[in-house]
Amino acid sequence: MKRSNAFRVLLPAFAVCLLMAGCHGAKKSESFSVPESLDTSKKQEITFWAKNDTNKTQTKIYEKAISDFEALYPNITVNLRLYTDYGKIYNDVITNIATNTTPNVCITYPDHIATYLTGNNTVVPLDELFADERYGLGGSELLFDGPAQDEIVPEFLQECMIGEEHYALPYMRSTEACYVNKTYVEALGFELPEVLTWDFVWEVADAACKTDAQGNFEVNGQKVMIPFIYKSTDNMMIQLLKQKDAGYSTEEGEILLFNDTTREFLDTIAEHTGKGAFSTFKISGYPANFLNAGQCIFAVDSTAGATWMGSHAPLSDISADKFVEFETEVMAIPQDDPSNPKMISQGPSVCIFNKADPQEVLASWLFTQYLLTNDVQIAYSETEGYVPVTTKAQTDPSYQEYLSLAGEDNAAHYATKIQAAELLMDNTANTFTTPVFNGSASLRDAAGQLIENVTKSVRRKQTIDDAYYDKLYSDITSLYRLDQLGGAGADGKKALGPLPAMSKGLLIVLGIAWVLIMLYVAVGTVRKKQAR
Repeated sequence: MKRSNAFRVLLPAFAVCLLMAGCHGAKKSESFSVPESLDTSKKQEITFWAKNDTNKTQTKIYEKAISDFEALYPNITVNLRLYTDYGKIYNDVITNIATNTTPNVCITYPDHIATYLTGNNTVVPLDELFADERYGLGGSELLFDGPAQDEIVPEFLQECMIGEEHYALPYMRSTEACYVNKTYVEALGFELPEVLTWDFVWEVADAACKTDAQGNFEVNGQKVMIPFIYKSTDNMMIQLLKQKDAGYSTEEGEILLFNDTTREFLDTIAEHTGKGAFSTFKISGYPANFLNAGQCIFAVDSTAGATWMGSHAPLSDISADKFVEFETEVMAIPQDDPSNPKMISQGPSVCIFNKADPQEVLASWLFTQYLLTNDVQIAYSETEGYVPVTTKAQTDPSYQEYLSLAGEDNAAHYATKIQAAELLMDNTANTFTTPVFNGSASLRDAAGQLIENVTKSVRRKQTIDDAYYDKLYSDITSLYRLDQLGGAGADGKKALGPLPAMSKGLLIVLGIAWVLIMLYVAVGTVRKKQAR
């Protein structure tokens, strides 16, 4: 066997090894080469998938943005498809990756993008597009006044990184707020601190559970009172763990959720649920409905949901006769250490999907940038308690005037909505995000499900003990397939689980490669001896 022939045999084996190694988990998409210029003679039709609830004003903002963009770029047509839920967008994208029919531009979250990246070159990495002098952020060839990279809030832009690449642009940002019935807090004999703590909230919530001889709650005179309701229990768990500097996951995807702090927090939730002081959105219903009817004191929800919260909430879902008059205080979520507040940063980002035609991708990139112009950012922010993602929009005189008119009316300048936006702007440096990896969305769901299950179990009078937690952790691990992510099992230790088929294949190919290497060496040795 000649040396060249041996390498002809071995090289394909090594190539297969490298290919398979690169296929495990999220992939790094290939860089996009920006065309020399936009071909305005060629018609382009791109699709934009966005999320909208029942806020028709937001739909009109999308439609106006598309109309204004198309007026600037007559050769580009943008087709809008609206969804009522981010999860539905995620599911449809996953389905369409398999058929190569993804949208061009999509409202999404980094957790979701990490899963999209397991496809073959699906999502466009944006760093080279950012820096392009012609069509990049603040580029010379743009037909609109878009933000430069240094005019995007750095904390928000950082959230769009997966590994060492940006795969999205932030679109809007929010955090969670605790909407407080200050009137009831004071009626119970308490005074709101400057920063809420978990101990304070639990103490007030327990006190609000007292009833009179007729079975009415003393604080509101009604038959219903759930003092503390949390909308997103995944955020509840994640933020508590962050505040306690306890484990959740590593950047590499190692799952640390099942730890002593988690169990202590679940015990606390079980204790106060047993007193009637706590429930969740999934179990009892929307926190705003209880808050506005005087049946809740601490309602935790996104700042983006501020227009639903308070005695005069413009988008409230309850009938006018159910409202109870009270003073609403918008505060940061409960903290473990008031001197070192920590709260989650959340909100939609925008990613671009790869297509065969570079001109189509460039058209998508131009539209994505247009969503960050002041007109779009400010208009969308004013619909709810979102914050514009650019300093360019935040410091715009029209936006500053909007903030200054808080309380002028209960519509555009609804005080609670503006206070919620200001809460995030005042605390941007105190926000954090969780590590993003293929499977991080499942881990997030699992974190919330722990709280949901414990709360349900207490309400059903089940015993919460070590055996209960062992089964709970095992069930959650199985339900969300955390063992397949290299996560923690029921004992809180890393459970690697069975090797994926691709990993097994990689090991087999590596084994074959080594066998070939040894055969090559052996044959060479024999021939040398024969030649002597």
